[in-house]
Amino acid sequence: MEKLSQVLWRERELLDALLYKLEVEQLVMATGRTRWLLRAAQDVQRLIDVLKETEMLRAVVSDEVAASLGVPANPSLQALIDAAPEPWASILSDHRDAFLRITADLTATADANRELITAGIRSARETLLNLTEGTDGYSADGSAVTGLTRTPLLDQSL
Repeated sequence: MEKLSQVLWRERELLDALLYKLEVEQLVMATGRTRWLLRAAQDVQRLIDVLKETEMLRAVVSDEVAASLGVPANPSLQALIDAAPEPWASILSDHRDAFLRITADLTATADANRELITAGIRSARETLLNLTEGTDGYSADGSAVTGLTRTPLLDQSL
């Protein structure tokens, strides 16, 4: 049980670090400092890779704990909570509550990042369209509706 708790603490720390990295990525996108966007995305990906490894470790340790508690293999955290004696049931329950909170925060931040990325792509596309085509308006999904082809104005003296 102690080993499982240690793995869960490690996973919580990694999830907290992931939330931080996602917020850094969000700030980079929001400020338009795209120079750092690739690095921020790589940081997020590295943490996700470490989280995957930790998830595998947690699965192994959870199976060991499940076997000792008489719970079927591949148990949910709630199943372990239900079968564990005190104080472990309370400790595991605290971990579960923390996972629920951080998961909600991660989901909200990832959704906000996705919206920023979508807006950035749309903005870049519209800028490119305005160089060669007119924009007559916007469709229901927010994408630009192109119109007649026009010649871009270019200052030849530059």
